[in-house]
Amino acid sequence: MGKIIAIANQKGGVGKTTTSVNLAASLGVLEKKVLLIDADPQANATSGLGIDVESIEKGTYQILEHTITSKEAIIATNSPNVDMIPAHIDLVAIEIELVDKDEREYMLKKAINDLKEQYDYVLIDCAPSLGLLTLNALTASDSVIIPIQCEYFALEGLGKLLNTIKSVQKIHNQQLDIEGLLLTMYDSRLRLSNQVVEEVQKHFNEMVFKTIIQRNIRLSEAPSYGESIINYDASSKGASNYLSLAHEIIKKNS
Repeated sequence: MGKIIAIANQKGGVGKTTTSVNLAASLGVLEKKVLLIDADPQANATSGLGIDVESIEKGTYQILEHTITSKEAIIATNSPNVDMIPAHIDLVAIEIELVDKDEREYMLKKAINDLKEQYDYVLIDCAPSLGLLTLNALTASDSVIIPIQCEYFALEGLGKLLNTIKSVQKIHNQQLDIEGLLLTMYDSRLRLSNQVVEEVQKHFNEMVFKTIIQRNIRLSEAPSYGESIINYDASSKGASNYLSLAHEIIKKNS
């Protein structure tokens, strides 16, 4: 039975999509069967794995509308063992369309629940907001990874996200667990980076992944080639960071 993990933070630019794409690729390389669901209208995870966003006719929007089954939306990617349900800019409209629907928070859960049989891990790349799309992702998930960048405003907004997770646990999904807080964009030369790491580890000790994702040029270049860091430069620091995270998650869930 697979595990569904949302990657969420309402702050933009914290490394959600980078983490979704590269964690999926790393788990795939470690011979886990992975499905990546792009639930962000910006569709960066889709283009980040080399898929032409403009050509998408079946994706997250259609499965949330229930006009197709989730199986019909799955496509293969250029990463070994990684499949994807892609996104398109039309996903922007879904929040408005779902607003007056019954059980609108459960649309994604209903659509993807049976996929757990086919995959070891289903990762959901969430939009940088706490809207209905992210709520759907959290309701459908077993756990959530929260990326936090090692910068000044890192902890701002984290309280809000944790409150949202609490209310999702209370109302929609009692099983929702925090898989871990992931420190991203770490630069060991910066005092501030080190202070943020200390702060987060002090406040949330056990909840923080041991793996820290370092700032890495190769990591920021990879998406423009439509490749994960594993495909783009397997010997880079970024690749070894994400492989380490994948090992940590596998170990935690074995």
